[in-house]
Amino acid sequence: MSLKIRLARAGSKKRPYYHIVVADVRAPRDGRFIEKLGAWNATLTKEEDRVTLNAERIQYWLGHGAKPTDRVLRFLDQAGLAKRDARNNPTKGTPGKKAQERLAMAKQAEEEAAAKAAEAAAAAEEAPAAE
Repeated sequence: MSLKIRLARAGSKKRPYYHIVVADVRAPRDGRFIEKLGAWNATLTKEEDRVTLNAERIQYWLGHGAKPTDRVLRFLDQAGLAKRDARNNPTKGTPGKKAQERLAMAKQAEEEAAAKAAEAAAAAEEAPAAE
C-alpha cells in the first residue's frame, strides 16, 4: 500500500480550508484517509497561524514510507520536519514559441521602419534646399 501525506479540501465555496491527511494514493482527494495530521487555513494572512501540524505523527508516517506532496513538503520544510530541495527551472520565464515569433516580427518591422527613416533623412539632405 503506497501512502501520501496530502491535502483534503474541507472549506465551503470560496473559503478554502484543508486538512493535512495521510491516505492511500488510490483514495480520492476528499475521500477516505487513514489519519488527520494537521490543517491549513488558506484564508488567513501569512502573519497568522495558517498551518497546524502534528509533528510526532508526521515523523511516524514519514518513517513508514509516506511521501508528502509538494505543497505539504513546503509546510514540513518550514516547520523543520523534512527537507525540500530547491527547484531550478531556468526556462520558466522565457516566452513561448508563438510569443517569440511575435517578438521577432515586431523587431523586424521596427528595423525596417528605422531603415526607411534613415533613407528619408539621407534623401532630404541630398535634395537642394528650396529657397
